[in-house]
Amino acid sequence: MPSDQQSRAQASAITPGRLEPAAAPAPTDRVLALFGGHRLSPGQRRIAQYITDHLTEAAFLSITDLAERVGVSQPSVTRFAASLGFSGYPALREALQPIALSAVAGLPDTREEIRRNELQAAVDAEIENLENLRRVLADTNQVLDVGRELARSVPLTILGLRISVSLAEYFAYAARRIHPDVRTVTRGGSVAYDTLLQSRAAGGTWVLAFAMPRHAHETLAAIRAARRAGLRVALITELALGRLVEEADEVLLASTGSRLVFDSYAAPGVLSAALLQAMADADPQRTQARLEDYEQAAEQHNFFIED
Repeated sequence: MPSDQQSRAQASAITPGRLEPAAAPAPTDRVLALFGGHRLSPGQRRIAQYITDHLTEAAFLSITDLAERVGVSQPSVTRFAASLGFSGYPALREALQPIALSAVAGLPDTREEIRRNELQAAVDAEIENLENLRRVLADTNQVLDVGRELARSVPLTILGLRISVSLAEYFAYAARRIHPDVRTVTRGGSVAYDTLLQSRAAGGTWVLAFAMPRHAHETLAAIRAARRAGLRVALITELALGRLVEEADEVLLASTGSRLVFDSYAAPGVLSAALLQAMADADPQRTQARLEDYEQAAEQHNFFIED
């Protein structure tokens, strides 16, 4: 069986194929065909009805938002997707999105047409992820509170393994401009455990962890090691439930883009920048002093190209 990533690689190929256009059923009929032939509970029928009635919106909703719109629990949405034969809600959403895009365009979505527009579809999905994040950030209290705690933690440890390394490195690079002692954990096992122990021994109180899919066992092990060492954990992830979330003290949610062969991280990137802003706001005097020192060093050593 091909992996999810192999299937996505085939589905998101940019170069149009040479397939002959074929007549396609209406988008609503295609959605109903996905749901037909399955025994659904009353709650699952409500989910199916909402998706059918609001296809162009529902196909791009996170599991949290869809559950809220329908008035069911997130596990109910997961079970609904499984009852249709999908591995989970993300797989169902991937099946729905090309149908929704064809409805918006008002054109038959032959396989060739989907391929030609796959990059635009990926951008559309990321715009929806950013819209979801915007709604979450309507209440700034959590981001401000977490930013304040991270600013107070000296040293501050940033954890990101495997695919999450890039987000962790970005955050750590920026945080060093405004924080006196930032340490990174980008390798699992004993290396991670040693760094976490040293951070706690030096007076650190918090770890900021990034966990993007696919989630590795070593990320869960590192977070548990941080907790055993006496550190509190703030987690940036797209998960609302699960073992990673259960281990964290604070969870900040941001959906990833999953339209292409490799995930994209527009929403986690913006959330990271917002958290950095909250850290800067928590101690404006320290922030200003450190930024001025950095600028002076940059000028002295000619770090940058002058346009």
